[in-house]
Amino acid sequence: MKNKGDLTATRREYLAKPLHHSDLETDPVEQFAQWMDDAMAVTPDDATSMTLATANSQGMPSARIVLLKHFDQDGFAWYTDYRSQKGDDLSENPQAEIMFYWYGLERQVRIQGQVEKLSLEQGAKYFNERPLGSRLSAAASCQSHPVASREALEQAVRELEEKYPQGDVPHPEQWGGYLLRPSRFEFWQGRESRLHDRFQFNLDDGEWKVTRLQP
Repeated sequence: MKNKGDLTATRREYLAKPLHHSDLETDPVEQFAQWMDDAMAVTPDDATSMTLATANSQGMPSARIVLLKHFDQDGFAWYTDYRSQKGDDLSENPQAEIMFYWYGLERQVRIQGQVEKLSLEQGAKYFNERPLGSRLSAAASCQSHPVASREALEQAVRELEEKYPQGDVPHPEQWGGYLLRPSRFEFWQGRESRLHDRFQFNLDDGEWKVTRLQP
């Protein structure tokens, strides 16, 4: 009798076009931008979803899905509550990896680097651009901390709505952005029979060096 948890027979084939060294931009941020454009064209609702992996000072890892909000040559940014588990991890160990997987394109990107907080002004600017419901939720919640009930959360939001009937919810100083400054990229393209194409960019004395990796 087959074990319910046995998934060894679950398979799929990757049939996308190959990724050659000659296809790559010399700048991995430019390469990422091209792939992000492709992903936005295929799955715009999920293209910016990324796994953020952090670890505390004891090396215990944790991972979760967050949304990329902007990127440039300086790095890749997201926003959150600094009191969350990821915030605690990053205060102890300010390095992380973010990973994108775009199912429709059979592509994956991994980016490693050091992490720093964005300025208070940047955090406030983005906070004030968010929909009112998102601002209320962020201001009412202490992310990752225990709460007595769903009703307690909803009551905290109602109290804020009553306190700020015009919707001018102030930016909480404990809520803001992080920037990952990349030192390594990996671009993965799924290929037939698991003979995938993988290219790694490593920052070496200010220059990006490209290496093909075995699948």
